[in-house]
Amino acid sequence: MTAQPFDRIVLGDLVLPDAVLPDGWVAVRGEVFAGIGQGAPPPAAEVADHRGMLVLPGLVDGHMHTSSSTGWPGIEGASMSAAAGGVTTCVDMPYDVPRPVTDAAILREKIGWVNRTSHVDMALYGTITKAGGIDAIAGLAEAGACSFKLSTYEYDAVRFPRIDHPTMLAAFRAIARTGLMCAIHNEDQELVERLTAEAKAAGRTDPIMHARTRPPLAESMADLEIFEMARETGCHVHIAHSSIARGFHLAEAFRRLDGARTSAEACIQYLCMTEEDLVRLQGFGKCNPPFRTAEEVERVWAALLAGQVAYVSTDHAPWPRARKEYHGDIFAPGAGLTGLQSFAPLMYSLLAERGLPPTLMARYCAEQPARFHGLAPRKGAIRLGGDADLCVLERGDFTFDAREIRDREDARWSPYDGRAMRARVAATYLRGRCIWDGAAVLAAPGTGRFVPRQHAGPVPESGAPGQPAGR
Repeated sequence: MTAQPFDRIVLGDLVLPDAVLPDGWVAVRGEVFAGIGQGAPPPAAEVADHRGMLVLPGLVDGHMHTSSSTGWPGIEGASMSAAAGGVTTCVDMPYDVPRPVTDAAILREKIGWVNRTSHVDMALYGTITKAGGIDAIAGLAEAGACSFKLSTYEYDAVRFPRIDHPTMLAAFRAIARTGLMCAIHNEDQELVERLTAEAKAAGRTDPIMHARTRPPLAESMADLEIFEMARETGCHVHIAHSSIARGFHLAEAFRRLDGARTSAEACIQYLCMTEEDLVRLQGFGKCNPPFRTAEEVERVWAALLAGQVAYVSTDHAPWPRARKEYHGDIFAPGAGLTGLQSFAPLMYSLLAERGLPPTLMARYCAEQPARFHGLAPRKGAIRLGGDADLCVLERGDFTFDAREIRDREDARWSPYDGRAMRARVAATYLRGRCIWDGAAVLAAPGTGRFVPRQHAGPVPESGAPGQPAGR
């Protein structure tokens, strides 16, 4: 009996974590990859011809905030921006307004919003209340949370609280029993508050003071605290954003010397933005942790190339433009950057500018975040049986234009506005369906789905936490 033809064939140069396959093809049947090859493709009901372009797995952004400023209605616009940026799976943070995701009932309510309004697939973080939240951890894991997020710094006592050391220790023990990862916002509160107060008292509220009042030491002090607790509890503790190479070095040291489950991610801004960009962009360049020196950027790249970085994310936070404007006080604007729609073209450009292969993008922006958040083997790679998610890049000379961001009007700003790019996203496929054609988002709200964690604990083939496969 003759096998039925595939539903769709996508042609192009396939980018895998360890190789580029020129003149390649992937075959889709239903919503999954059913064939992978090179040369003449098999018959299919439809052929998408992207020959001469790079065909990567759909990107997995392991760190973004849809709802920190506008609540769950923000899922719709942010997910449109993701589709246009080649991101097919978002891992959304739990610090939502007016309620963070602190129990299974709230998680299920947010899942409903994802399934009704998202344009891309989405996994969800959970968190705990400032006090009395430990008992909710098991329920959040059972309801499908992929990971947990806690903070050593308080932005809001309800939405984004600081978790004290005894509570964090107890939380780590409970999270360790679930097998899930716990990411930490890593800044030392006492140091930052004292430096900020001193700067304000001296009348120093100019942009560079955002970096000066949140020095590298504020990160490394917090890193040591959380990693010591990881060592004590057996919890997989993960730095949510290390702007300094020392964070990656410490994670590796605790893994190798103590057998701790420690890791750290690099947000893409820490691979390209410097203190000079903070001065130039003012409030629109404010994020926590802040941009560092050009020398530190090089050290972070060295850590990535040494295999010490877990994955690369965006920390996308689409504040309304009015909340980012600088009026003489850098401490007033909200902290966070837009980054979803620029993710794929920027990451490719950064690699190309350094003469590095796009395979690193497939590894650190798709495969690794999917593994760390328990979404593999369904997400993160071009593999048989996996969801047919793809990001197609057209190489050339382009300029990123923030006016083209697919989100609400007041979120159409970017620290990368006007930046030269070496590629653009020509198409995005979600579970075999084209949801971005290079000009328009084709998916309707609700096309995206909630993706529960596929397993507890690390994927066996992923190696130790924070290390690439085979290391």
